[in-house]
Amino acid sequence: MEEVWILNRISNKGIRGRQKLLSSVEVQTVPARPSMATLSSRFLSQSIGVKSEFPKFTVVTDERSLDCKSKCSCHFTRKQKLNRNGLNRKKAGQMINYFEKINDGKLFAISPNSIEIALDKRIQTNVIEDRTTFMFRTEIGGQVKVVVSQKSMNYVISVELISLTDVCYQNLELHWGIFRSDSSCWVLLDSENSPSGTDLVKSESGEDCMKTLFKKTCSGEHSLELMFDSCQAPFYISFIVYSPFDSAWGNSQIRTHRKTNFVVPVGIGRGNPLPLGVSLNDDGSTNFSLFSRNAENVVLCLYDENTAKPALEIELDPYINRSGDMWHVSLSSVRQYLSYGFRCKGAILWDKGNRYHMRRILLDPYAKILGNFNYNEGGSVPLVKCLGRLYTETAFDWDGDTSPCIPMEKLMVYRLNVGRFTEDMSSLLPKDIAGTFLGVIQKLHHLKNLGVNALLLEPIFPFDELKGPYYPYNFFAPMNKYGPLRDGISACTSMKEMVKALHANGLEVLLEMVFTHTAEGGDSLCQTISFRGIDNSSYYIVDRNVESEGGNVLNCNHPMVQTMILDCLRHWVHEYHVDGFCFINSSSLAKGSDGELLTLSPLIEAIAFDPILSHAKIIADCWSPLDMQCKEIHFPHWKKWAEMNARFCYDVRNFLRGEGLLSNLATRLCGSGDIFSDGRGPSFSFNYIARNFGLPLVDLVSFSGSELSAELSWNCGEEGPTSTPVVLESRLKQIRNFLFILYISLGVPVLNMGDEYGQSTGGSTLYSNRKSFDWGSLRTDFGVQTTQYVTFLSSLRTKRSDLLQRKHFMKIEHLDWHGEDQSQPQWEAPSSKFLAVTVNTGDDETETRSNGGDLYFAINAHGSSECAVLPQVSNNMAWFCLVDTSLPYPGFFSMEGIPIDQPATSIAIYSMKPHSCTLFEARKIS
Repeated sequence: MEEVWILNRISNKGIRGRQKLLSSVEVQTVPARPSMATLSSRFLSQSIGVKSEFPKFTVVTDERSLDCKSKCSCHFTRKQKLNRNGLNRKKAGQMINYFEKINDGKLFAISPNSIEIALDKRIQTNVIEDRTTFMFRTEIGGQVKVVVSQKSMNYVISVELISLTDVCYQNLELHWGIFRSDSSCWVLLDSENSPSGTDLVKSESGEDCMKTLFKKTCSGEHSLELMFDSCQAPFYISFIVYSPFDSAWGNSQIRTHRKTNFVVPVGIGRGNPLPLGVSLNDDGSTNFSLFSRNAENVVLCLYDENTAKPALEIELDPYINRSGDMWHVSLSSVRQYLSYGFRCKGAILWDKGNRYHMRRILLDPYAKILGNFNYNEGGSVPLVKCLGRLYTETAFDWDGDTSPCIPMEKLMVYRLNVGRFTEDMSSLLPKDIAGTFLGVIQKLHHLKNLGVNALLLEPIFPFDELKGPYYPYNFFAPMNKYGPLRDGISACTSMKEMVKALHANGLEVLLEMVFTHTAEGGDSLCQTISFRGIDNSSYYIVDRNVESEGGNVLNCNHPMVQTMILDCLRHWVHEYHVDGFCFINSSSLAKGSDGELLTLSPLIEAIAFDPILSHAKIIADCWSPLDMQCKEIHFPHWKKWAEMNARFCYDVRNFLRGEGLLSNLATRLCGSGDIFSDGRGPSFSFNYIARNFGLPLVDLVSFSGSELSAELSWNCGEEGPTSTPVVLESRLKQIRNFLFILYISLGVPVLNMGDEYGQSTGGSTLYSNRKSFDWGSLRTDFGVQTTQYVTFLSSLRTKRSDLLQRKHFMKIEHLDWHGEDQSQPQWEAPSSKFLAVTVNTGDDETETRSNGGDLYFAINAHGSSECAVLPQVSNNMAWFCLVDTSLPYPGFFSMEGIPIDQPATSIAIYSMKPHSCTLFEARKIS
């Protein structure tokens, strides 16, 4: 008879998770001695001088499998010195030498998580690795104690009855079964896989179940043990205690105090309610957590390479795997699975908004990496399915990455769509790079040439490709098709590479976020992918008296939705180093579940003061993709929120087409004090002329039909494409004028992708008619001169940042306004179409001074010429014309400027052509 001795752990508290007692790479057999079978903790403590209490050794014997000379290899584990509470290498050696003297053999110690001994299959190493205890109250008083012990190759379930009253203890039976995906459907084991002493019987209700008899212990209690092979896990065991004799209690079946079966997980951890989604526990197990307040049951579905059918389904027990509204479970290993989803069971209550369908596989709202979307063969929208990927993101090398941390007033933003930016063949990029995050890196030179220092990316979440990026399915993962392999893993990695490359080149990354609605439709579409099937009445606004825009409007100020939004923002900042966010349809963030406008929205306040988001730029955009309109409100900004300035767009468009007021234009030029003078400043105004909805810049001056009245456009005399020289000249000047006002106004200019070369939708305002970026158009005459003009304006803003990139509003004494013929402007006269202003450098301690002199710019929206009267300057100064949008290319802009002849004692007059803008700078003359 031979024995294999393994010292598994040092003390009852153990060293697992902190340190490991490690030794050799081989296990040797040791001749048995009867005295050694009862080695005590006390003996070990005295023999090697260790104060910790040791458990007894586990002895494994099989005289047929080993002989005295056999050696078997063992999984190699690295050595590590222990602290004072454990064995160091010296004392471990002393202990081994001691047993060698007694046994003429060797003793080895290995870590409990690394026992991989290549012995004969008949040898079982019964080393206890884990133990979990469950205590249940019964419906008749007393308790049932269940201990689940995991051994190297088995699970042992011990059931003990404690202090049960009024029960006949004679011949007590355990009626049980196991289940995974459906607690109402037990899986019965055959004789080969059943624990010993177990029979198949019928319960009182007539259902088949397994029966095991209780035994009386020496302490007088009744207990039993069930042993299962570890390959059968994970599963739940569900049981009742059955007394075949009548009891004083009057019932032969004993259940929990809730009158339900006793349910215990085997090979399944209880899990943790937080964090939501998939995460790794300290012990290496994988934790799943899902919010659902109204679901009656939740089933975790795990998939291997075959995504058509789950490889494993686990129904979560509502008493063990639920904490409040969080359903959670942990599994020791998920290596054999690739993806996961959930099924939620519950009632379909139309009046309360519950929309449960037990056969739907639902996407985890917190999934960080997604699989591809699967559609049924007919392409029917209701059968869309997407799974979260069970993949822990590899550590990305962020070494050397630093955010540019550009002050808000210094920003110059370029809005782009990642896919459309480089997917066109004209980009000349390889197919695996075109239309991806890596494609943006390849075109960095164009962005830097424009002079922009921040990218505003259209939503990059997985979205409904028929509706566009403003209809997302998920908020935590980047779109798979933006990765070079068109999968979730490459999308995550390549986005991080893009952010790091942009930061290295001085560009910040801002994301457009759509938290107000999803791609899931309402009841008419029955499109259930994630939120709708998990907890429709919590995630969405379901009040039929409130206009919910089709049933897919998120209830943003619901506590759980608010938590999800904050978790999402932190995720993008922490994992992807994103620099800021622009919140689309921001007015809905301030609405309650009944559609009422909240004076102080808890979500908006929470975002403003979240510590992790403290350095991120947060921008509100009132445009709603649901109805293509801007829904302006007095936004509760907390002096933290910037805003996309829709009024800037409206007033500038209106004035240049000849219908606006001077007062409105002046307000926009000076940073929109009517909106941002409430404790913020002009740097909180993100100004734009055209954006990715409505008419692009070139169409604003080419189309103005009655159906486009809301666009405030002007076709300059002819509708649509034309070859008339006068019309083409007017359109070219108007485009220059729009860009001029955009860049010389206080605030942050936002240029839309494609406007630098004249991208057109043919007069369509639909987002779906937006085209991919045409890199060939940059080489046209219009593309070359417009791109160079934008580069010049960006350089001008940087050079004269003292006046054009201000954090604070200009003082009144530094502005001198002029109307026609040097008169005071007629601010509210509809017929006044000329406005000029002299901006004095002055002495402003709050802003950075430059070496430049005063600026004078004039805007003429008349259809006739006007005279700009330049103020008198000192003897050693002169006015230099930097911009005249009516001049031909390349002379209409110049950083060097053209000097204006001006007598020392008089003013200078500059003739401005119709629909033109001019800019002058006072400089010293040599």
